[in-house]
Amino acid sequence: MSRRSGRELLLKVLFQVEVGRLPPEDVLEMAFEEVHPSEEEQNYVAHVARGVLQELKALDAIIGDLAEGWRLERLAKVDKTLLRMALYELIHRPETPVSVVINDAVEIAKKYSTEDSGRFVNGILGSFVRRRDGGAGAAGMDPN
Repeated sequence: MSRRSGRELLLKVLFQVEVGRLPPEDVLEMAFEEVHPSEEEQNYVAHVARGVLQELKALDAIIGDLAEGWRLERLAKVDKTLLRMALYELIHRPETPVSVVINDAVEIAKKYSTEDSGRFVNGILGSFVRRRDGGAGAAGMDPN
């Protein structure tokens, strides 16, 4: 399983927790039984899933601030979940290159959400990185 596949599994886990209102540990257990990721991949998915859920209010506040003209509850659930995941990684996992986090989020958005989701996710994450980095460009980001 690649890191992108791990992120896709993470998206599915977080989506099930939110939409299905299932306990996170139950969803993680079911996902791992179904997909059989390596121990390293399980650790990554579980760590980020728990972190996103713990930081949900802060992540949503960032998204709400950056998604000008959009109310959080109006965002597509897949897009919102992807943004939460990517923001969590950008904030709490600095060892992962910014371009990798953003490009994976964009590609996953294109695969699982609407036609325009890739650009929307890229725009929000790019804005976050530029603000965080004091206006410097976010090199390596996919412009689409």
